[in-house]
Amino acid sequence: MAISSAAMTEESAGGNLLKSRLEASQKVLLEKLGSLKPEIGIILGSGLGPLADHIQDALYIPFEEVPYMKTATASSHVGRFVCGTLSGKNVIAMQGRLHGYEGNEAWEVAYPVWLMHLLGVKILITTNAAGAINKSYQVGDFCLMQDHINLTGRNPIVGTDPDGLAPRFVPMKDAYDPALRQIAKAVADDLSISIQEGIYLGLLGPSFETPAEIRAFRVLGADTVAMSVVEEVIAARHVGIKVLGISLVSNMACGIEGASPCDDEVLDVAKSKEADFVALIKGVVSRL
Repeated sequence: MAISSAAMTEESAGGNLLKSRLEASQKVLLEKLGSLKPEIGIILGSGLGPLADHIQDALYIPFEEVPYMKTATASSHVGRFVCGTLSGKNVIAMQGRLHGYEGNEAWEVAYPVWLMHLLGVKILITTNAAGAINKSYQVGDFCLMQDHINLTGRNPIVGTDPDGLAPRFVPMKDAYDPALRQIAKAVADDLSISIQEGIYLGLLGPSFETPAEIRAFRVLGADTVAMSVVEEVIAARHVGIKVLGISLVSNMACGIEGASPCDDEVLDVAKSKEADFVALIKGVVSRL
């Protein structure tokens, strides 16, 4: 695990620093949650945070109130847990996520997912805004992640500490649960929401991709690209959480149809698709 040697001095020789930190975070969250026991975790990506406004009997817990949690610095990412009920199910949502490009290590990006596991979460819905590499996709489409390509150059379960949570040699076949994808497709069909299914490619960021990189990613078989998700999903599968991944196509990737993505474009598209996104996620949660 990529925790600095200085931090390691916090623990006695042979101690598992990751596990002890997670247990401290778990204790604080359990005290705040009281009788609420979340079943479903939701990570809300760029521009998608307003879904949290639909969580009933909501309890708001800023990341900084949880020991060892990093704070969110990306635009539109509020940086708090929102806990309550959605479509009749107990949920814990991250209104904003942690990214590697914010200076977080891979294990720090994964940390809240492991924490959700300790709170009892069995299913994770992770969402983001992504650029379309597949030319048949359109801005405003939703895309189910069928699989991913991790080009962040990082993995959160490197090292010995994650092995204390679960075996680190975790298989990644069906990382994105096929049954959950079928539920999402059925909900989208019922709501007449356009939804694609494809291969997601995750990068470290924060710079957008070059046209040459996009051409290379297409050769690799990628349909969408963004700067999040993959480290969260690895951590989720590491501890046995089932995953549903949903991207909002917020832009065509660089060089496609003359596209040159920018952050404002991403947020504008998310705002325009807010109602569909809320309906889609609420519909999925109601069937879990």
